[in-house]
Amino acid sequence: MKRILFAAVLTLICTASFSQKFVAEGKTWSALGDYRIEAMEQPVLINGKELEGFQISYRNTGLKATVAVEKTSKCKKYYVLSDNLSIQYVFNNNYFGVERLDKQLEKEGYKTVSEKLDNEQYFHQRVITCDKFSDHENTRLIAAYYPFLLKDQEAILAIK
Repeated sequence: MKRILFAAVLTLICTASFSQKFVAEGKTWSALGDYRIEAMEQPVLINGKELEGFQISYRNTGLKATVAVEKTSKCKKYYVLSDNLSIQYVFNNNYFGVERLDKQLEKEGYKTVSEKLDNEQYFHQRVITCDKFSDHENTRLIAAYYPFLLKDQEAILAIK
């Protein structure tokens, strides 16, 4: 009886800890497949600041992207960092859209590489919405739109 009770409590604790990490999942309508977002337990360190972080993974590939959220007095910046393409999304109280990474992040080793960026999609995503959303909702938008910025999705799929 003690074993059953112990197993039930252990299962409950494990389930609770996993459910706290999960944020959202949804469709991208891209070759990378559906996305899954999890909150990171440890903050992301960028430019000496500890930022809230999310991990985005895609079903059809091993690609993972880290989203670090920086809140300033003028805007919120969502740094999307991956091995394939690093970029930022910005919400400035007027609109939510994509931008190239700031020059100050080059010191940290992060840079938007033009050869890996689909310029047509980049200009389509300059303004995604004018609505105000929470960080979780904005991260869902990022997870859905980010794959289209990747110039060569087929090469990324081949890596899996």
